[in-house]
Amino acid sequence: MTGTGSPHPLSSRLRSLRPAAFGADPAGERWERIRRSPNFADGSFQNPVGARTRPSGGSMIEFAKIYFRKEARAHRSPVGLVPIHATTLADIAKPPASGLRLTWMGHSSVLAEIDGRRVLFDPVWGERCSPFPFAGPKRLHPVPVPLAVLGPVDVVVISHDHYDHLDLPTIRALASTDTVFAVPLGVGAHLEYWGVPADRLRELDWNESTEVAGLRLTATPARHFCGRGLRNQQHTLWASWAVAGPEHRIYHSGDTGYFPGFKDIGAEHGPFDATMIQIGAYSEYWPDIHMTPAEGIRAHLDLQGGKPSGAMLPIHWGTFNLAPHPWAEPGEGTVAAAAAEGARIALPRPGEPFEPTAEGIPSEPWWRAAATAPATGWTASADTGSPEVASSA
Repeated sequence: MTGTGSPHPLSSRLRSLRPAAFGADPAGERWERIRRSPNFADGSFQNPVGARTRPSGGSMIEFAKIYFRKEARAHRSPVGLVPIHATTLADIAKPPASGLRLTWMGHSSVLAEIDGRRVLFDPVWGERCSPFPFAGPKRLHPVPVPLAVLGPVDVVVISHDHYDHLDLPTIRALASTDTVFAVPLGVGAHLEYWGVPADRLRELDWNESTEVAGLRLTATPARHFCGRGLRNQQHTLWASWAVAGPEHRIYHSGDTGYFPGFKDIGAEHGPFDATMIQIGAYSEYWPDIHMTPAEGIRAHLDLQGGKPSGAMLPIHWGTFNLAPHPWAEPGEGTVAAAAAEGARIALPRPGEPFEPTAEGIPSEPWWRAAATAPATGWTASADTGSPEVASSA
């Protein structure tokens, strides 16, 4: 599917020097399909709503000063060991009683067991989210369970090609299995380059669907951007995902800024038994491409038709240091925002399986044992397994 006719040819010598982790550029039939996409214009994929993707000019200098300030750095990592759920393998050896179970592996990696099938979202088992093994953001806690013993997966779903969502060593390990990969348009070029056979790829534009093992997977819009190499030409798409089984429906946001399209996604594909929503790595310097906890709760409610139904799993936090906010802030902010809206949230430790439709779901603010407490101390939290949740500082 790669073929010839790349929009960005490189000499063979330069291509040989490029790290394998950079992946491959779309070409041939894949590139022609990208050019025909209604979401591709002026040489790049476009967001559903305009978005600034990074600090620029003076704001970049200001951001650097804040990011590297010594006292701020101390709060961006845990001060103790991050508690990991120790019995993941035993817990997932038996089917979920409700037919739906989620296991957050850290960051945006989630194993979803839905109606007898297994879906693995954004699997990152590498030590660093970087093209280099010696540099870049390093994991703040171990992976809860080795990938090799996780068991068979029916489909691997990728939201976009950033390093903290698309991990070369993880993909290469999964390429040797029989799993199918569902990816946004253009991302298949990376996977084929790393050894995934073309016949195991389902490459979708926004609002396109595919059927895998009795599940319907739909790539839905998101407000973000893409890129792995030295250039960022927006030639691979980013997406959120709706997955529907015979009995249950779930949603994974990938990375996204808040936008009105969540209401449309919910109306078309929801309501959802569970949503997995990005609430970390936000900053005032890139407000359009990552959501704050309050925006994440708002997105969850939009997806549910404005009603506090279903359970929300906060993702994209706790595992890598990717933004200037304190390490524990996304968790605390999510608890507070959920309390204000009466939303039901799940707070599992990494590796802790839970059933979103069960009466009780994980509710303890586990991160406090490993975080620097605010000067005023932690605020007591109520059981987040019920709609009423106490506010937290």
